Amino acid sequence: QVQLVESGGGLVQPGGSLRLSCTVTAKTFSIIPMAWYRQVPGKQREVVARITTQGAEYYADSVRGRASISRDNAKSVVDLRMGNLKFEDSAVYYCNANGPGGTWGQGTQVTVSS
Repeated sequence: QVQLVESGGGLVQPGGSLRLSCTVTAKTFSIIPMAWYRQVPGKQREVVARITTQGAEYYADSVRGRASISRDNAKSVVDLRMGNLKFEDSAVYYCNANGPGGTWGQGTQVTVSS
């Protein structure tokens, strides 16, 4: 059984940066592919970044060059760092384990506003 707890959301000014963390409770975290998604009201949840068990990274076009996903297998944590934040980055961000059919965290709100 996998459990996810996100932290790090909040209010950020345009151009600012944030770090979201996802703490994972799992028997063997290192074999779990992880991802961050985000969702705004009225729209489908979309992937922001993924990281494989081997550490390969994937980024959505909208955040490529501004985002960095990382995992610490010793601490069972996945981080998402984003910079040069834009208004359109405002969303609820969700940590995900094992793909869309897997496990989701409760979500953390990120609001980009001046």
